[in-house]
Amino acid sequence: MTSQPTVKTLLILGASGDLTGRLLLPGLARLVARGRAAGLRLVGAGSDPWTPEQWRERVHASFEAAAASAGPEGKEALQSLEKETVYHQLDVTAEGALASLLGTLDGPTAVYFALPPRISQLACESLRPEQVPPGTRLVMEKPFGSSEESARSLNQTLVRLVPEDHVHRVDHFLGKATVLNILGLRFANNFLEPVWDRHHVEKVEIIFDEDLALEGRARYYDGAGALRDMIQSHLLQIMALLAIEPPATIGERDLRDAISAVLRASSVPVPYAASTRRARYTAGQAGGKDVPDYAREEGVDAGRGTETLAEIQVNIDNWRWNGVPFILRSGKALGAKRKEAVVTFRPVPHLPRGFTGVDSPNKLRIGFGPDTLRFDVDVNGPGNIFSLSRATLETELSGSDLLPYGEVLEGVLAGDPLLSVRGDTAEECWRIVEPVLKAWQQDAVPLEEYDAGSAGPAAWPTAVPRD
Repeated sequence: MTSQPTVKTLLILGASGDLTGRLLLPGLARLVARGRAAGLRLVGAGSDPWTPEQWRERVHASFEAAAASAGPEGKEALQSLEKETVYHQLDVTAEGALASLLGTLDGPTAVYFALPPRISQLACESLRPEQVPPGTRLVMEKPFGSSEESARSLNQTLVRLVPEDHVHRVDHFLGKATVLNILGLRFANNFLEPVWDRHHVEKVEIIFDEDLALEGRARYYDGAGALRDMIQSHLLQIMALLAIEPPATIGERDLRDAISAVLRASSVPVPYAASTRRARYTAGQAGGKDVPDYAREEGVDAGRGTETLAEIQVNIDNWRWNGVPFILRSGKALGAKRKEAVVTFRPVPHLPRGFTGVDSPNKLRIGFGPDTLRFDVDVNGPGNIFSLSRATLETELSGSDLLPYGEVLEGVLAGDPLLSVRGDTAEECWRIVEPVLKAWQQDAVPLEEYDAGSAGPAAWPTAVPRD
C-alpha cells in the first residue's frame, strides 16, 4: 500500500535553472489551473541570489500559457499560488542548510531535485533521517546516478531518509496516458496477447529520433550522450512495458514487479561491435536550421567521442521473448522526428499460390506524443482482386490534458508512485548499458558519422525511412 498523506508544499531545488522554468513550472501551472493541486504552496530554492520579484516574475512567465486558457477558478488558483510563493538562496550541499529550510515548511513536503545528479546526491547526503519531517517525498530527476554502483549508493542514501514509496524517480517520458495506452492495447484485446511472443514476433524497435540538435545543452549532453540520456533513462522502460507478463492489477506494486522482472532478464549480447552502434552528426540542416559539426558545437570536447545517435540490441532471456531482438535507438539532429515502437510480426508460413503483389510482415506501430496506433496489414485489391497491397488501420489513442511534467507532479502530490522508477529497476537499467559504455570508451565499437538532417548512417537498419 502507498503511504499518504497529500503533499502541501512543493519545494523545487534548482529553481533558477532551465528545467524549472522550461518544464516544471508550466507543467505545474496546467495542473493547478485544472483544479488538481488545491491548497498547494510553492517554494523555490537555488544558488542564484534572486530577489522575491525575480522569482515571482519567473513563476508568472511560466504560468502565462496555462492562465490564458484557464477558467475563472483556474486563473484565481494560479494567481494565489504566484502571490504566496517564496524563494530562498541556498547551497543545498552545505551541512544543515536544506534541513533548516525543510523545518520551516508546511508539510508534508515534496522536495523536487531539479539539479545535476551529483549535486542531488550531495544534497541528500547532507541530510540526517531525524532532519526529514514525516511524510516528506523526495523527487529525483533522471538520469538516476551515473552507473550501477552510484545508483545503488544513492538508493541506500534515500531509503535511510524516507520509505521507498516516498521516493519518486521520475521519468517524464512515461506519462500516465502512454503507460495505460500500452497496457490497454496489450491486455484488453484477446486477439493480440496470444501472438505477443517469440513464435509470432520477429523483432521490436523502439525509436526516439529528434530533429533538434544541442540547443545550448552541450554542458550536460557532451558528458552524457544518447545512450545515457535517452536509452538508459527512458527507452528501457518502454521496452519493459511492451514485454511484461500480464499483471494481476495495474496497481504500482504489480506493475513495477512485472517491469523489474523483464529488466532482470535483459542484457546486450556480446560482441558489442555486432549488437551496438554509435555515431555523431556532422554539419547539415535539421529542424529547419543550419547545424554545425557536433565536434565544433560550443561547449563540446571533441576528444570525448560523445555519440549523438545510439542503437543497441537488447535480448530478454525468458520463455516469452527468447531469440527476439529488441532494438532501441535514439539520436539528435536527424531528418525527421520519429517517436514510436514498431512491432514486426513474422511472415505467414505459407501464402497460397495464385496471389500476386507483395506479402509484407504485419507491423504494429505505437506512436508517442501524440499517442497513436497504426496497424499495417496486407489486403486484396483494389483493381486486381488477386493482388495483395498494404493497408494501414490507424487511430489516435487517449491523451492527457496535462503536460508531461504535470502528470509527474500529480503522481507526486497524490502520493502515487505508479509512474516513478523503483530503486531496483534504476540499478538494472545501468547494469544493462554499463558494459556497452565501457566498450565504447575503449573504442571497441567505431564512432560513425552522419550528416545533420539525414536518417543516420545508411548501413543501420533503423535508418530506413518510415514506410
